[in-house]
Amino acid sequence: MLNVYADNAATTAVSQAALAAMLPCFTAGYGNPSSIHTPGQEAAAVLDSARERLGKLLNASPREIYFTGGGTEADNWAVYIAAAIGAKKNKRHFISTRFEHHAMLHTLEKLAKKGDAEVTLLEVHEDGLVRPGELAAAIREDTALVSVMYANNEIGTLQPIPQLGAICRERGVLFHTDAVQAVGHVPIDVKEQNIDLLSLSGHKFHGPKGVGALYCRSAVPVASFIEGGAQERGKRAGTENVPGIAGMVAALEDSCGHMVANSDKVSALRDRLIEALSQIPRGRLNGHREKRLPGIVNFCFEGIEGESLLLRLDMAGISASSGSACTSGSLDPSHVLLALGLPHEIAHGSLRLSLSEYNTPAEMDYVIETLPGIIQLLRDMSPVWERIEKGE
Repeated sequence: MLNVYADNAATTAVSQAALAAMLPCFTAGYGNPSSIHTPGQEAAAVLDSARERLGKLLNASPREIYFTGGGTEADNWAVYIAAAIGAKKNKRHFISTRFEHHAMLHTLEKLAKKGDAEVTLLEVHEDGLVRPGELAAAIREDTALVSVMYANNEIGTLQPIPQLGAICRERGVLFHTDAVQAVGHVPIDVKEQNIDLLSLSGHKFHGPKGVGALYCRSAVPVASFIEGGAQERGKRAGTENVPGIAGMVAALEDSCGHMVANSDKVSALRDRLIEALSQIPRGRLNGHREKRLPGIVNFCFEGIEGESLLLRLDMAGISASSGSACTSGSLDPSHVLLALGLPHEIAHGSLRLSLSEYNTPAEMDYVIETLPGIIQLLRDMSPVWERIEKGE
């Protein structure tokens, strides 16, 4: 039995490049970067270098990079920056999509409940794509922010970010993208793609957990997010996670340096899975067939329950998910799949297989050989499947 890790959209293994960058920060260079003594200034130099290198990878300046505790914090911060700017201009209208990560949706919901925001959620249609024309029609004079995720974390669809950003720039509206799943896997240039704010998280591209960053275009005033010390130019207090930041940036440099080769390899594994799983009766691929990340495959299989499928796969040595790891404790069907228009009973039977360059063709063969039998076993035990077969 092979052990196959196919849950890379939840988190990835830390790369050797990241480990090599982190270890000295734990042993020799462990000073506090806010201290004025030599060890502290050595740690500050590590931060300065990481900020500059991350900026280059995004085509941003170092002063436009703010380190955070992860993608969720960066998403929250982006909303509060826009809310602070909007409050001064009497702009409280926010636009996002129905299948954003809950870090965005819950933050907007909280603002709306307080009376500080009115929220419009764009449709993503059956193919999981936002239509630029629908965004243009939704923008109002009082729109403070548009936030559209670069790549969906459950179905992997890639949005037309440059076009969406151009619409916002033309209308004078801030444009944010949650690029947590996209950074390190597809080319991103914040200037060319008209991005004002961008969120990323280290553990999605073989960096460590608990560290991320927010890009904020220099023309956008940055609201303070965490009060305390003067870290991150006085906008995000708390001693910086120097080892995590060093590891994150090293991992991203490694991922971007091998992006073409990794994408070619992972896309081939993905397409092999899609072709094979499409042969399973009453199954469907979720999201656009071509406009998707190299590594995410999401299927729904009628007549089964996703949690039972995951448990059976785990027993067979295959680690997968039915959607976002952040909602794995919920029994409700995925809000992403419901946004595509799927009925509850089908959305419950979802499976996400998310791959990285560490996966192999032999592992995909094992998944392809194992999965149909598990699905049939679960269907044989399901009264729902019996009714489906009878056409009821």
